[in-house]
Amino acid sequence: MLRSTLRCLLTATIAANMATHAAAAVPLQVNPETGETQAQFAQRTAWWRDAKFGMFIHWGIYSVPNSDHANTAGLGEWYLYNNKMQVADYERFASRFDPTQFDARQWVATAKAAGMKYIVITAKHHDGFCMFDTKLTDYNVVKASPWHHDPMKDLAAECKRQGIKLCFYYSFMDWHHPDYLPRRDWDTRPVDGADLDRYCDYVKGQLRELLTQYGPIGGIWFDGHWEHDAKQEHATEIVKLIRSLQPGIMINDRISLPEDYDTPEQNIPGGALPNGRLWETCMTINGHWGYAWSDSDFKSSTALVRNLCDVVSKGGNFLLNVGPDARGVIPSEEVTRLADVGHWLKSNGQSVYGASQNPFKVLPYPGRCTMKGDTLYLQPFEWPAGGLALSSLKTPVMDAHVLGTGESLKTGPAGGGGTWIQQPDFVNSKVTVVAVKLSGPFAIDTDATVAKPQPDGTYILSADSADLHGSSLHLETTDGISDIGYWHGLDDSPSWTLTVPSGAAGEYRVSMETSCPDASVGSTFTVSSDDSKVNGTVTGTVDWDTYHTITLDGTITLAPGRQAVVVTALSMAKHDVMNLRRIVLTRCRRNRSSK
Repeated sequence: MLRSTLRCLLTATIAANMATHAAAAVPLQVNPETGETQAQFAQRTAWWRDAKFGMFIHWGIYSVPNSDHANTAGLGEWYLYNNKMQVADYERFASRFDPTQFDARQWVATAKAAGMKYIVITAKHHDGFCMFDTKLTDYNVVKASPWHHDPMKDLAAECKRQGIKLCFYYSFMDWHHPDYLPRRDWDTRPVDGADLDRYCDYVKGQLRELLTQYGPIGGIWFDGHWEHDAKQEHATEIVKLIRSLQPGIMINDRISLPEDYDTPEQNIPGGALPNGRLWETCMTINGHWGYAWSDSDFKSSTALVRNLCDVVSKGGNFLLNVGPDARGVIPSEEVTRLADVGHWLKSNGQSVYGASQNPFKVLPYPGRCTMKGDTLYLQPFEWPAGGLALSSLKTPVMDAHVLGTGESLKTGPAGGGGTWIQQPDFVNSKVTVVAVKLSGPFAIDTDATVAKPQPDGTYILSADSADLHGSSLHLETTDGISDIGYWHGLDDSPSWTLTVPSGAAGEYRVSMETSCPDASVGSTFTVSSDDSKVNGTVTGTVDWDTYHTITLDGTITLAPGRQAVVVTALSMAKHDVMNLRRIVLTRCRRNRSSK
């Protein structure tokens, strides 16, 4: 996996690929590369879209030093890199890898009990050690370890027996293979004769083995692609090979091609991706992907359940990682938390599996919502005093009850319109899910989503209430607050619809809460209403996660009635325009005194 310290180095690569991602965000009626129709794409991806929840497994010879309680330096699956080891020194861990407590049946049963529907396991990570019986190198678990065993064979059999889809993680990056370039700075091996094209043939050969030796495979989860472009990686050829061997397979976006879905890492986007683009958040339970004996900072079961709700409510999948130790044992802290999630899903899985994303523009309570057919699944993280008020819901409610307990809840008209739902007698500490059956197609009062002036006369235009236009713009979250990010093109623009009472018409100052690394400052933009506009220039905040407030030099005019406020990029200094959390429109003092 990617280390957070490398993210700044990947910005250019990610930005360069976004145009391709955007073009492929929605499957074409007929994909010119594969000939796949939109209907065929929907059928091929149906199992994955319905599954919602999977297990990621990072396991390799890096678990040997990571299990040594005397060792505290650079733990994790990047052990070779973190400790700047020579390849020959790192190879010695293979002779100490003897996971005699590995139990494929128990691993798959743990995933199944957690409510997970598929498993993705590291067949080869960046260290180049192959966790399967490959004939293309002796640097593999069967030949180089005293275990002399192929765990992928056992997992494939168990996944088939227990009804779980098996997928393989495969790193294009390879710190061990003599033909892979570039080398690490401290690697003293000579590069004379190294040939990346020959390495690509090696990759193709290993993928052929993985897709012909273990039965039906649900997906290939690529990683380690950022040092090369698609042409250098022979990515198109590799993808064609994969699809020729297993036509129904899922392929992620980490081979410098967009393929089937995006893979945000360790974070959950603030909303659905543009144009229905499929996505999957991968996340650790503690702070490491591979086993690290000293890392006891495990996320709580409640946090994991709420992350699952968050992901599904935004149309994504949740791939949650475990890191088995050198014995082949998944840490008990992770097993316990997975069991807790599975227990919650037994009662509340209807709101997750096969569910579609939240249909409301803005939820009137802290929490999430999913939908399936004519049923809303409300997932409040906290219950407002007096129950839930779905003020924008126009469709009448036929029934509301709590999943798990079956408790029937009273409903009635909410003050100001919509539907009110009483609080249950028992509230689950993780998430209490309320199933709300509608009498017809879902419909909302669009007036309820239009921005209105605050009591002090200001307009607060938040990121999560914006309409997003363009090919790449979408919501993300930082510290639990939504922002508009991935602003990679001049055709991208957020907009808000306002209602302006006659007494509120006039000129307004524009303040914006933004972030932008110092290296990317200088993009220009305009904020416009129907009748006016004001220009601005993006200034720096050190990094994308640090925000400040800027006030533009000038004003915009809001006329009575409905108004659209739009932010449009005029120029882009580097890879992104900015991140935008909110806009505050403050009425100018001279307008208030002239009333």
